[in-house]
Amino acid sequence: MKWTDVNDIAIELYETHPDVDPQYVRFTDLHGWVMALPGFDDDPSHSNEKILEAIQMAWIDEAS
Repeated sequence: MKWTDVNDIAIELYETHPDVDPQYVRFTDLHGWVMALPGFDDDPSHSNEKILEAIQMAWIDEAS
């Protein structure tokens, strides 16, 4: 997975952290959790606030 795989990342986060309300996750934590996902293979510096926000929104949709 790469940073642009927003929906795939959101699904993996939902499955990996089922008890977390994604609305309250800090971007610094979110960045670390994405980097730790199995199958994630992208440069840590390629993320930015816009990408992290898109991942968070997709995760919120997945959780609801």
